[in-house]
Amino acid sequence: MNFTTLLLRAKSGDEAAVEEIAAMYKPLLVKESVVDGAFDEDLYQELCLTLVNCIHRISV
Repeated sequence: MNFTTLLLRAKSGDEAAVEEIAAMYKPLLVKESVVDGAFDEDLYQELCLTLVNCIHRISV
């Protein structure tokens, strides 16, 4: 399945598609959640929420 199809499924409310996209971006989210050499769980959660919000806002 291509990314556009996956994104459309996630946007329409398919939780499995949202989880698959989140898994794809997890390494980046974890990397960006490190502050001063320490993993910040709160920042990670905020980034995950931002990702989900972006999925629902995007126009494809």
